Amino acid sequence: MRSEKELEGVTLLGNQGVAYPTDYDPRLLESFVNKHQDRDYVVRLDCPEFTTLCPKTGQPDFGHIFIRYIPDVEMVESKSLKLYLFSFRNHGDFHEDVVNIILDDLWALMRPRYLEVEGRFMPRGGISIHPFANRADAAHADLAARRRDKALLT
Repeated sequence: MRSEKELEGVTLLGNQGVAYPTDYDPRLLESFVNKHQDRDYVVRLDCPEFTTLCPKTGQPDFGHIFIRYIPDVEMVESKSLKLYLFSFRNHGDFHEDVVNIILDDLWALMRPRYLEVEGRFMPRGGISIHPFANRADAAHADLAARRRDKALLT
């Protein structure tokens, strides 16, 4: 069981009075300490109901966001991630930009060993867009290159 000290930075989980954001806000993200820093393991987060706005038309875009990472010291708290992703609802950006913004914000929060973000957006005008972005520390640079190569082929 985690101690109160270990949970000090986790303020949204269990809080019934949390307001849902209406504007993009990376400050919503919270983290907690990884108790298993002695090994590499993968955390996969699947967000099938992601929405954002087209920056030109203001029309809604619907997508599925996949986040995978190998934690180091910090891990993202899932309720804060849910609220953070919800904050894109009124944010206007292209799909490629959104995926890279999420990658940058999560990297700044956690500084993981490896992180990737993939978006699978619903077709607009008959075209689906599936951006993929990743980043790694020096020890996992080969993994990042292999994952990018695989993304190119799928």
